[in-house]
Order: sequence, then structure tokens, then C-alpha cells
Amino acid sequence: MVKIIKTADGSSTLFNSEIGEHYHSINGALQESKHVFLKTGLEFFLTNNSQPSVSILEVGFGTGLNYLLTADYCFREKIQLNYIGIELFPLSKNVIEQTGNTTYVSPEIKDDFLFNYEKALKEQVNIGSGTLFIDVCDVKDYQSNTNIDIIYFDAFAAVHQPEMWTEEILANVCHYLKSGGIFVTYAITGNLKRTMKSLGFTIEKVPGAPGKREMLRATKK
Repeated sequence: MVKIIKTADGSSTLFNSEIGEHYHSINGALQESKHVFLKTGLEFFLTNNSQPSVSILEVGFGTGLNYLLTADYCFREKIQLNYIGIELFPLSKNVIEQTGNTTYVSPEIKDDFLFNYEKALKEQVNIGSGTLFIDVCDVKDYQSNTNIDIIYFDAFAAVHQPEMWTEEILANVCHYLKSGGIFVTYAITGNLKRTMKSLGFTIEKVPGAPGKREMLRATKK
């Protein structure tokens, strides 16, 4: 059961009563997504790696906000985007529309995304200047032939969904990350830092989105 909630910056998120958690920060869903994933993840990576294309794996596709902002950025900057989302319980197209998240991107990306969303749950689709595939699977079972530049780790918080933050899960998704690739998440805990170091990552504590002092960015050695 999900309920639409207005956040502090005027954008919306969802509250999952079964998990007891919001999909995004109530301090500002749009601000959080832009800061954690777009600025600290994508823009940081492209600043340090001049390349015409980028591959991203998102754990927890949710409302699609992180994807929409990323696809819009890449469309404007003429960067080829290959995006894979992992989502065991995909939201309906109707719920995604009701959040209003599609209003934050260009009409081209908005229309392509809404038209292709349900198809993207089954196969790769073309949207804007790239592709999208939403793998409807348990993250522990995720398998792919695609090597990834950036991982957006946007699972529910460990206090509500600890099974998503185990070494087994993190090792599985990070296996697909290229050397020099970036892992970003809104969270930062001692356990997470220790796990990422054990998996061969260099750890950075960087300023968090509104409401959070710090977040984690990790680079695969």
C-alpha cells in the first residue's frame, strides 16, 4: 500500500506502509535525487571520465525519479545513456504519473518514458538518447552481461530493510561495476563503509542532501 506525500521542496514521494518507509527524503525528494545521484554520482563521474556514453545500474527503481533526471541530463548533454533498474515490486504507471515526477524533465523524456514504461519492465526500450530496462527481480538474483560505470544504490533504509544492505547483496551488484566505477547512496554507516572497503572500494564521505549531514561515494579500485 503506497500513499503520495508532499515533501519539503514541493515535490512528492510515496510512503510504503508495509515497509514503513518513504521512497525519498521528506526533506525534499527532488533535491535529494539531484544531489545524491545526479550531482554526486553522474556529474562527478563524467567530470573525471570524459566519454560519450555512460552505463548506470539503479538498485530500487521506485518512482523513476532518479532515472528521469539522469535521462534528461544525458539528453541535454548529448550523452548516450544505458540504464538498468532493479525493482522487485514495480509501481503502476498510474501511480508514477500521480507523483508528478515526470513534470521535472523535458517533454521528450516525459512522453517517451510514460509511453514505454510498461514495456521497459519486460525488455530494453529506447528513450531520449539512450536505453532503459527495468529488471523485475530480487537483487540477490540479478545477473547481467553489462559492465556498469555507476551504481545508484537507492534501496529502503537498512533499519527497515536490512537484507538489502548485506555484503552478499552489495558484492553481487558491485561485481558488475567497472574498475574506476562509482557507487553512490544517500546512506553512510560504519557497517556500509567496512563492507565497501572489503569489496575493494575507496571510500569518501561527502555532504548529504538536506536533512542528512553526510552520504557515501565509493570508487572501485
